[in-house]
Amino acid sequence: MPSHALQLTLILLASAVLVVVLFRSLNLPSILGYLLVGIVVGPHALNIGADSVGARHLAEFGVVFLMFSIGLEFSLPRLFKMKRLVFGLGLAQVLGTMLLALALIWLAGLPVYAGFALGGALSMSSTAVLSKLLAERLELESPHGREVMGVLLFQDLAVVPLLIVVPALASPAGELANMLMLAGIKAVIVLTVVIFLGQRLMGAWFFIVARTKSAELFVLNVLLITLGLAYVTELAGLSLALGAFLAGMLISETEYRYQVEEDIKPFRDVLLGFFFITIGTYLDLSVVFSNLFWVLAFLTLLLVGKLGLTWALSRVLGASPGTALRSGLWLCAGGEFGFVLMAQISEAHLLPPHQLQIVLAGLVLSLLLAPIIVYFSDRLVMRFVASEWLARSMQLTSLAAHTLDTAKHVIVCGYGRTGQHLVRFMENEDVTIVALDNDPERVSAAAKAGEPVVFGDSARRETLIAAGIKRADVLVITFADTHVALKILHHVHELRPELPVVVRTAEEADIDKLSAAGAAEVVPEALESGMMLSTHALALLGVPMNRVINRLRGLREQHYSMFRGVFPGVTDDTSLLPEAEQTRLHAVHLPAEAYALGLAIESLDLSSTGARISTVRRRSGKGVLPPGEPLQMGDTVLLMGNQAALASAESLLLTGR
Repeated sequence: MPSHALQLTLILLASAVLVVVLFRSLNLPSILGYLLVGIVVGPHALNIGADSVGARHLAEFGVVFLMFSIGLEFSLPRLFKMKRLVFGLGLAQVLGTMLLALALIWLAGLPVYAGFALGGALSMSSTAVLSKLLAERLELESPHGREVMGVLLFQDLAVVPLLIVVPALASPAGELANMLMLAGIKAVIVLTVVIFLGQRLMGAWFFIVARTKSAELFVLNVLLITLGLAYVTELAGLSLALGAFLAGMLISETEYRYQVEEDIKPFRDVLLGFFFITIGTYLDLSVVFSNLFWVLAFLTLLLVGKLGLTWALSRVLGASPGTALRSGLWLCAGGEFGFVLMAQISEAHLLPPHQLQIVLAGLVLSLLLAPIIVYFSDRLVMRFVASEWLARSMQLTSLAAHTLDTAKHVIVCGYGRTGQHLVRFMENEDVTIVALDNDPERVSAAAKAGEPVVFGDSARRETLIAAGIKRADVLVITFADTHVALKILHHVHELRPELPVVVRTAEEADIDKLSAAGAAEVVPEALESGMMLSTHALALLGVPMNRVINRLRGLREQHYSMFRGVFPGVTDDTSLLPEAEQTRLHAVHLPAEAYALGLAIESLDLSSTGARISTVRRRSGKGVLPPGEPLQMGDTVLLMGNQAALASAESLLLTGR
């Protein structure tokens, strides 16, 4: 490798690492970081060669692997299930944006075919950013979440023909129709041959490769198929991206799809980063700042135009005003495929450089604004759609009516598989349950079956109030989403600080964070599954059952404060004890007049009552109270003992007698 090429690679890598780390820490899309690197090192700034042929070839491979990933996500059953949204709202949104762009280009006096290409680029929204935000906000199954995903899915599919058509638009007008017809015939032939032959061969070939049990060979095979099909489509006069999409689509029909997706992800993300760096090299900040008014005007026109179009189309297809406005707010910004198409528009010289700079700058700013618009989307809907207030009010009224006569119940946040198992387990003990879930189909199906679930977003303060948080005994968060769990804990701390909350988490690293926010107990799913797997394995190895149970008890005592001392020995027959004599837990909240205030835990001698203190939690956000610190108003003391002992200990804590 020539020294200048190595120098360029090192500069790009170092810049990308530093900038992406900064953008990640600010919770901004890493795409913007790559664009910034391209702007700085490009010909309009430092000019250190980021627009070189080698860098652009790497960028092309980034697009290839991105299209391969889209092909992996391609699913005919999923398309059929969402056909109304994908081929209804999605198709209408893309065509509508193209028509608006055509009108804009015509008014500007530019060629009409440039409007077609520009409309395709502007119609795109960011699949990576929006799908992640929907998942984080638990809105994938909400009405607007389904509309957003349906439109994004069609946009991903629309990129395939657009990548074929846009380069052809640079041909002379007389040859354009012939070139498009020839490209269409080639595409049909390639699709037919690859799909019919590929589906038969792909599974068998992957089985042969996987049988070698070589991870290295498996990855090499994926690269060969991806780049090989991309090369075939390029030889046919079509785009590299089409071949990569076909490769992903074929592999998606095999059982190796998920392994392939994980193996290809590092290549895709790194090379796609190079692509966005090269896009950044197109931007000339001096031109952008000298035309800042037009950049902001274009940005406003883009956001308002796509918002209004999506809102109108969603309403025509029967969505409520609130759902339509939410969908419009989510989809109004630009996306990564917009930059892919803008790169082709630049190379085909379909737009003058001056206008190209304005459009690119507007797309970059819209992508930067996308998470901010999503964050405020709910407030904007509540502000401008009067029916949303009525719908929210009716929902909360229905929820409050459902829980009006309920007291000493358990509020279960989330009615997925974990929530359903939890509810069925607790109902065997005649525990009153109020389960909340924001998936309308799940709630409707479960409610018809007589399940104790109602529609409601448990991350909202008013929903928890309507669910009877003031009268509940326990609240359980069943989904492993730390961000949402922290929001719920914040509301619980404001509304009912003494209420014990049990939280599920996917990562043990989040235990301290959730405990500090006020969770009475945090259950890491990886730890629980690991413990159960190990105990089953030990039992099958012939280890005595009492030793297995004692080992499990020790592990749980080590990780769960409220279980310390609760587990009896394997030889103890607690079923012979009357229920009143069996050991249980009881939480005592210390009010302003409690006797124990100002006393340290160690100075509280409860031996005369027969109970003992399991743990003390401070609801101000400090979590478990450290030894030696005096008790304060609002602390919760978790007692352990039988029914009579707990009553005596509670009396001693509150009255001193």
